[in-house]
Amino acid sequence: MSAPASPLGFFERYLTLWVLLCIGAGIGLGQALPEVFAALSRCTVAEVNLPVGLLIWVMIVPMLVKVDFSALHDLRRHVRGIGVTLFVNWLVKPFSMAFFGWFFIRQLFAPWLPAGEIDAYLAGLILLAAAPCTAMVFVWSRLADGDPLFTLTQVAVNDLIMVFAFAPLVGFLLDLSAITVPWQTLVASVLLYLVIPVVLAQLWRKRLMKRGEAAFAAAMRRIAPWSTAALLATLVLIFAFQGQAILAQPLVIALLAIPIVVQVAFNAALAYGLNRALGEDHAVACPSALIGASNFFELAVATAISLFGLASGATLATVVGVLIEVPAMLLVVKFVRLSRGWYEHRTV
Repeated sequence: MSAPASPLGFFERYLTLWVLLCIGAGIGLGQALPEVFAALSRCTVAEVNLPVGLLIWVMIVPMLVKVDFSALHDLRRHVRGIGVTLFVNWLVKPFSMAFFGWFFIRQLFAPWLPAGEIDAYLAGLILLAAAPCTAMVFVWSRLADGDPLFTLTQVAVNDLIMVFAFAPLVGFLLDLSAITVPWQTLVASVLLYLVIPVVLAQLWRKRLMKRGEAAFAAAMRRIAPWSTAALLATLVLIFAFQGQAILAQPLVIALLAIPIVVQVAFNAALAYGLNRALGEDHAVACPSALIGASNFFELAVATAISLFGLASGATLATVVGVLIEVPAMLLVVKFVRLSRGWYEHRTV
């Protein structure tokens, strides 16, 4: 068993730049070719937009191929670290985001936001926090000198829980926030964009691994650009539909970014501090803090589109998460690296 541990690639390093370019391209194309995007929006079957659905599958499946569920056998190696990770990801993070969203979006920033979209923005933030990061956490852990096998184990555990817990958790938090969503659509979106891709990805992984780890690594390198291209194409589509709203209220993106940044800092610090208090190794605390801070934004975007539509405030909120993911996580990486001396200097 080996952990995927690649350095930050060209696309990942400049993800924020690509997202900004997609914002510009999407808004420009949406204004220049409104008929084309109106036609694309009508390509639906059972309320699923086919172009977007296809792009999301191309985006998500390669990431899920990297997840090795055999790592679950190593749970006992770092019980405390896994415990902290599960506590932060499932008992703190979704609820803290619901609180930060309520405080910033419904209270503090409400006068500057379109009243009709406030609930949708809050829903998007909740979706963003309800799914722990899957693929990019391997990159962040590598940059922070994290334990690769622990990283692999915590991703496998979180993804297994996510298959069963994502829909009930999202439904509960949205209901708690007085946001009504159709349960059938929520469950269908989880089946379509999480459960089925996990099954297909694991079957694909099993087939690739029969050829050896070198062949598997080569296959991952070949399919990675497809995943990135699908993400960027999805963002262009989203911003083509969101363009009018963004041009009318450009401040919205900055205001939505604030609770996300606060959430990243809060959960990273909590996971890092709890691991230190429990005596876990720094190499375990790093990936634990990183997965607590980051999100499976691809799933959040897919679910937001299914539940609320391409042009919704919920979808825009999840895309803001994509926009700030790289700079925010690089700051967390820098923090855990620079604080290693403090972390390892414990009073016995």
